[in-house]
Amino acid sequence: MPSVFLSPSTQEYNPYITGSGSEEYWMNQIADAMEPYLRSSGISFGRNDPSTSAAASIRQGNQGNYDFYLALHSNASGDGASEGRARGIIAFYYPTSTNGRRGAELIVQNLRPIYPLPDQVNIRSTTSLGEVRQPTMPAVLVEIGYHDNVADALWIESNVVSIARQLVRALTQYFGIPFVDECMDREAVVTTQGGNLNLRSGPSTDNAILAQIPNGTAITVCGTYNGWYSVVYNGVEGFVSGDYIRLA
Repeated sequence: MPSVFLSPSTQEYNPYITGSGSEEYWMNQIADAMEPYLRSSGISFGRNDPSTSAAASIRQGNQGNYDFYLALHSNASGDGASEGRARGIIAFYYPTSTNGRRGAELIVQNLRPIYPLPDQVNIRSTTSLGEVRQPTMPAVLVEIGYHDNVADALWIESNVVSIARQLVRALTQYFGIPFVDECMDREAVVTTQGGNLNLRSGPSTDNAILAQIPNGTAITVCGTYNGWYSVVYNGVEGFVSGDYIRLA
């Protein structure tokens, strides 16, 4: 099963111009909203500790067995004539990381349709950002709008779920798995007439078997895709054939 490390901003000292909260607050709102889509799509995840720092987030991510590192930030144009006037989304990646660039491109492709200025949603390589330079896995740091611009700040605040949904959609495309909408969170029972049910890493018998679920076991169903259910069993997320599931 693919896994991603989420690193929403730890910068509580960056206030939104609207007075509604900080960069840390709103990026964690987006990460919170991503979790149901990650679960339903069969992507396991970890998250940083918002009370620490970017350096601590990188260390935490590198200590886990993750396939992708996604840092969530909002931007600021800084002092000078452009202060409060800049807008746009930038997905940063490390220049020598082929998969980092591919991840950045997919994120941009999925955020463009929901951002008011799609021409200002772009990718950019960098060697200066630790959260794309230091992770041991492919990494992207996405600056989601400018929190010192009123229009961008209001857009972020009003589109948390849409942003989260599109970010997870990009991750499913990166991993080559189907996007399954938000978790149904329904109880179900395995009905195999005596045998075990294979829990697989994707919605196909070609995918790897993660576990075997005994007949009669209660599980949690998150979503559906082409006759398969994304489920959680003993803390493991994966897919099972819908032919052997009875919804409670």
